Amino acid sequence: MSDLHGSTSPASTPLKTRLQHIRISPGESLRIRALADHLQYADPLGHAQALGIGPAVWPLFGLVWPSSIQLARKLKNRPIRADETILELGCGLGLTSLLMHKRGAHIHASDCHPLVPHFLKLNQALNGLSDLPYVHAQWGEQSCPDLLASLGLNPARQRYDLIVGSDLLYEGNTPAQLAQLVNQRAKEQAEVWVVDPDRGHRNKFTQEMERYGFELVRQVCLRDRPILMPEGKELSYKGRCLQYQRS
Repeated sequence: MSDLHGSTSPASTPLKTRLQHIRISPGESLRIRALADHLQYADPLGHAQALGIGPAVWPLFGLVWPSSIQLARKLKNRPIRADETILELGCGLGLTSLLMHKRGAHIHASDCHPLVPHFLKLNQALNGLSDLPYVHAQWGEQSCPDLLASLGLNPARQRYDLIVGSDLLYEGNTPAQLAQLVNQRAKEQAEVWVVDPDRGHRNKFTQEMERYGFELVRQVCLRDRPILMPEGKELSYKGRCLQYQRS
């Protein structure tokens, strides 16, 4: 279910958006404001370009990806630990972070797109939430500290007990870059959960994670589990939930 709507970004550029109802379980769903036009591009001040985000990938933050729904569903069944800190990498519209924040987890949402904080605020309000912490976390391209400061964005600095993410391994050079970032942000004893839709880079990622002492302790096959997309279409999802641990 969705409805079209207009939204104004912090740079005062009108964006075409729509409201989506994402079902996490039979009794729980979240309302998510997403981009309606998957081809639109709005970077009038060049902030995204300065962070290495070109026109071709600019709108990817604003979509509800099937893997993000799978990650939210997997974490919904994981007990909340009072003393545990969690970081979501590449949070996009924040589906998983919103769900865990709603459950009372100590989670920080993170991404590298300058419009993510704007959409996180919209989606928190839609679900009666507030005060979800956000930090800037980026692999690959080096961030620009002066630009981040001017945008009011705080780089991720602390280390976490659990790091999660979905559909992150989409390029050949991503495994090494992502594993390096995970190592920088993970505590000495930490877990990592990554939902990957079989893009072909998971073995390389596992090898890179081993360099930092992480062992693949569980691999949950998610093939042929029906998933209801926001457009009302039911698709058979194909992917895996990769669970690593360093102890």
